[in-house]
Amino acid sequence: MYSIRLELGRELEDHLFRRMQAKEEEEERAAQEYRQKKSWLLRKIGKLSIHLGFLAGILIFAFADHSSYEKLKALEEEIAARPFIYDALPLVDFRVLDEAREEAAQLEELKKTQYYAVENDDTAGMDEEVISKYGIVIDMNENTILATREGKTRISPASMTKIMTVLVAAENIAEDALEDKFTVTPEINYYCYSHGCSKVGFEDNETVTVADLFYGTILPSGADAAISLATYVAGSQEAFVDLMNQKLETLGLSETAHFTNCVGLYAEDHYCTCYDMAMILRAAVANPFCREVLSTRKYTTTSTDQHPNGIEISNWFLRRAEDKPIGGTITCAKTGFVKESGNCAASYATDDKGCDLIVVTGMSTSSWRCIYDHISLYRKYMPGFDPSTADSAAETAEAEGDDEDN
Repeated sequence: MYSIRLELGRELEDHLFRRMQAKEEEEERAAQEYRQKKSWLLRKIGKLSIHLGFLAGILIFAFADHSSYEKLKALEEEIAARPFIYDALPLVDFRVLDEAREEAAQLEELKKTQYYAVENDDTAGMDEEVISKYGIVIDMNENTILATREGKTRISPASMTKIMTVLVAAENIAEDALEDKFTVTPEINYYCYSHGCSKVGFEDNETVTVADLFYGTILPSGADAAISLATYVAGSQEAFVDLMNQKLETLGLSETAHFTNCVGLYAEDHYCTCYDMAMILRAAVANPFCREVLSTRKYTTTSTDQHPNGIEISNWFLRRAEDKPIGGTITCAKTGFVKESGNCAASYATDDKGCDLIVVTGMSTSSWRCIYDHISLYRKYMPGFDPSTADSAAETAEAEGDDEDN
């Protein structure tokens, strides 16, 4: 009798063991199923948020098929019914959803403005041959950021600021006002000298045309022209700067950019990002007169008593870059330099196939290096560039130049 009870005990023990083992296997299968569902859901959310930037829920309704939506709904119901499994093995990181919502909101705000660009899966970094600490490359036609290196980090824009100066001025005067006259005051020249600004060379009480002020602001980066232009438009530089900051709001850039002067002098509250400056240049390129000014290589100011033959001025970026093949043409450009910004520049290039690119860089080591950073980036992203057309040895030697333009 004892042996029979012992045998029955063993059988019961084996039976209980097998049931426990089967239960463990069932739980493991359930855990594996939830892990798979978690992976699928995160991939789905990640793909939708990265590629489209809309809310995950909106994307599911707008772009996913009905079966995918039913799967997500069923999964949510399972999570609600079995919270103890979710607590041990969370299927959704709701921070991803929060980030998706934030990105979607930002994108919708950008779309309210005329100009914007977003990163995508193909957005790249920049090669070591690009010396600038900051930079961005934007495809204007696709509204995409092709490459970036801290492109949304705050920088001092230096004289790239003057792109905004001519844009705001052009939008606030009539076309027939270009032949109006303006007299450059001693106070304006003193401001330039006392702050070490670059100048066109207008003398005290010299009367020039408003058109001269536009070209003088961009080509030689003349602070005397920029302040004169601001004073002509708004009565003072301070009032004109208010218009500049209002334009930043219109462009959707006021949260990351702010200006305190119209010439690009360094100030703690005078800043933007490479992305911001790219959008400012894009708006300027869209303005016919600003585009003309930014694309002019040489210009001679009108004759005055002080300068009977006018003053010949040049856009050195365009002149230095004009013989450098890139597969297209650099059409517009503006350089800048203050100690806090290093050598910086914003430029626009296009080719005969309709490729339109903007490059902005900051904190390069010299004006020549800054220009060659732009050349290098255009060569990488202009589809028609032929490497055999470049004289690498001559360009390497030339890139060692260290003169500084404002």
